[in-house]
Amino acid sequence: MKIAVLGTGMVGDTIASRLVELGHEVRMGSRTASNEKAAAWVKKAGAMASAGTFADAAGFGELIVNCTLGAGAAEALSMAGEQHLSGKTVIDVSNPLDFSKGMPPSLFVSNTDSLGEQLQRRFPKAKVVKALNTMNCAIMVNPRLLPDTHHTFLSGDDAGAKAEARALLKQFGWRDDEVVDLGDITTARGTESVLPIWVRIWGATKNGLFNFKLVTKG
Repeated sequence: MKIAVLGTGMVGDTIASRLVELGHEVRMGSRTASNEKAAAWVKKAGAMASAGTFADAAGFGELIVNCTLGAGAAEALSMAGEQHLSGKTVIDVSNPLDFSKGMPPSLFVSNTDSLGEQLQRRFPKAKVVKALNTMNCAIMVNPRLLPDTHHTFLSGDDAGAKAEARALLKQFGWRDDEVVDLGDITTARGTESVLPIWVRIWGATKNGLFNFKLVTKG
């Protein structure tokens, strides 16, 4: 499959690299076609990897993974072009983190709205699925790094898009029973709200390699 990964940071690099390992053709998108981080990633990742602008990548990809910082996600997708998003699944792993007052960050949208919802409203022809946003990127693409079962969540309005996201997560190594479909895109309010406790656990333990496990009775 041809997949666009938007964003050149640690999350984008990690997800794009794993996708290439799995045999996908991946184009990393950024603001400029000459982005140094993207060029370095292509050199490292090999023949199945390429890079370009956000628009280049989104036009190339049959599926799009948004790995940009939450504060820049809407702008990145706008630069990608609505015509390149139309009808496609957009897996959004970004979070609405606000670092303007330092650490730990707060959320710039919460409670009655979410970044996932904002992106879906702004790009109504895209099929936004919030996923993988409650953990370190190393665990996103290799859940078996942890010695126990644990969970990740899907939020989105389109059942087909969520099925496509689930299939990709399965390729990453997620078991089907570890992927919990929370419902429509409004449920992204819940998973995005996990971030304040996530960063505090990280701060207290000095270890980002953890995730959450849903334990139920009966």
